[in-house]
Amino acid sequence: MRSLLEPARRAKYVPARQLAERDLGQVLRVLDEDPVAACMVAARLQEYGLDNRYGQGELWSHGGPAESLCFSGVNLVPLRGDRAALRAFADRALRWPRMCSSVVGRRELALPLWEMLADHWGPARELRADQPLLALTGTALASADPEVRQVRPDELDRYLAAAIAMFIEEVGVDPRAGDGGRGYRRRVAGLIAAGRAWARFVDGEVAYKAEVGAMSRRTGQIQGVWVHPEHRGQGLGTAGTAAVANAVVATGRTASLYVNDYNEIARRAYRAVGFRQIATFATVLLD
Repeated sequence: MRSLLEPARRAKYVPARQLAERDLGQVLRVLDEDPVAACMVAARLQEYGLDNRYGQGELWSHGGPAESLCFSGVNLVPLRGDRAALRAFADRALRWPRMCSSVVGRRELALPLWEMLADHWGPARELRADQPLLALTGTALASADPEVRQVRPDELDRYLAAAIAMFIEEVGVDPRAGDGGRGYRRRVAGLIAAGRAWARFVDGEVAYKAEVGAMSRRTGQIQGVWVHPEHRGQGLGTAGTAAVANAVVATGRTASLYVNDYNEIARRAYRAVGFRQIATFATVLLD
């Protein structure tokens, strides 16, 4: 029988806390330890900091940035932490109505976090549990398509039509739902204005497209890779992605992307470009 003088052994529950601007320097140093997997969050923090007045989301920690981090915004992104930290992140996420459209991140973090949220937020619209995270640090092995270039602002409408087709094919929902497409149009226009949307045009129509969706100081994450159905099977995906990856690497950054494990055509193309797997992501898509 335990002595009444023996201290209680049960650990005191510590909730997750929202980090503030004073924590930014330490947070960025921590994210630099995993620059490819943390690219999406690092890019936002490097641009906006930890001041949520800009509506860019919150960053949470349980025990300090070196121990655990989780970004809460349009996506819920666990970045590091043990099971107790994930439990604290889940508890904080459940305090308010859900705002995020997905849970995404390293599989060893995203899937356990989703298990803690599923009874409240589920069922998932789709669970993508095996998404190889790829990186390229040098010039592409495949020949780059010289016709792939940055999209001009006056080409927004043509590029937007391709981006919508890609989104529906890849995600399974229409990005114009809800607001008639105004928000998605603004996002695509912003990528074009920033020089981060790339395409090959054939007879005035987009045959290949991709964006550098997130650009941190260390990494450029490529997304939205798509080839028009009429031009598939001609190697445009490989050559086009080689061109975009070379553009990222030329800035001194690592080029990165993640891909569904079942998309063997895309995986072959990325291997030909020279991408190599460094980790595995998982994405839980929510309604």
